[in-house]
Amino acid sequence: MHEYDIALKNILTRPGAGLLARLMGCKVAQWHNSELSGVRSRRADLLGETWEGTLIHVELQSSNDPRMVYRMLDYAIAIESSFGQFPNQMVLYVGEAPLRMERRLESAGSRLSFECAIVDIRELDGEPLLSSASLEDNVIAVLARLSDRQRAVRTILTRIAAGDPANRAVAMAELTILAGLRSLETVLEKEIERMPILNDIMDHKILGPKIRAAQALGEARGEAIGEARGEARGEARGEAKGERTLITRQIGKRFGSVPDWVRPRLESLSVPELEALALRLLDAPTLEDLFG
Repeated sequence: MHEYDIALKNILTRPGAGLLARLMGCKVAQWHNSELSGVRSRRADLLGETWEGTLIHVELQSSNDPRMVYRMLDYAIAIESSFGQFPNQMVLYVGEAPLRMERRLESAGSRLSFECAIVDIRELDGEPLLSSASLEDNVIAVLARLSDRQRAVRTILTRIAAGDPANRAVAMAELTILAGLRSLETVLEKEIERMPILNDIMDHKILGPKIRAAQALGEARGEAIGEARGEARGEARGEAKGERTLITRQIGKRFGSVPDWVRPRLESLSVPELEALALRLLDAPTLEDLFG
């Protein structure tokens, strides 16, 4: 799973986030387990339900998939099979390349017709998100259309610095990942240096390296970073084992014990998923909320 995928899911599903409500025209009351039987992709990105009982399905896409409309039809059928109704669907495109995916499927040999909404987040005005009272909206604004990206990054960092210290590390890590989708790593690094209050995050023994690692992923377009990233992938199994060991110790320290069901859950997670879990561990009130 891509780092941006995890970050966007975490941001978009928090109570304070308003972007999906704006785009879908309704507010999600609860999010469902998005694992679906019979669908090739195994798991939908976001599957929620409104207060009125309407299902909302959102796929996050950073590249042009020529079969995206077919995938959405596949998801729609699987969701109907699992929940008894077809969902209100949308593809949220966050990539850099021009959007080229087809929204409509027409079969010449049959009467099949299908259409899904595809929203290019770069066409959305980022200023309302930037001025929102929600930090989630502020962070995701970095992906939208902005007149001055450096000013926007500075504004977001100012909001993070002024917010709850317990939430700063999570917001910083998510902003770093999303900034990588817009090649803003250098801008972000310079703006961070201007705000000494954020130094405690960058110097944090566990979170600092993770944030810098996210920056490195975005900078991997350079030859030297690309080589280092390749080596890191080659060591993925060992890294995952180390992450699991560290998180297991943190869980024991935070909650007093590590139940037997926790270790199998950790074994099923990839390195990016483990890193996201480590960030959620900072403020999760219970183990069930941590893995929920």
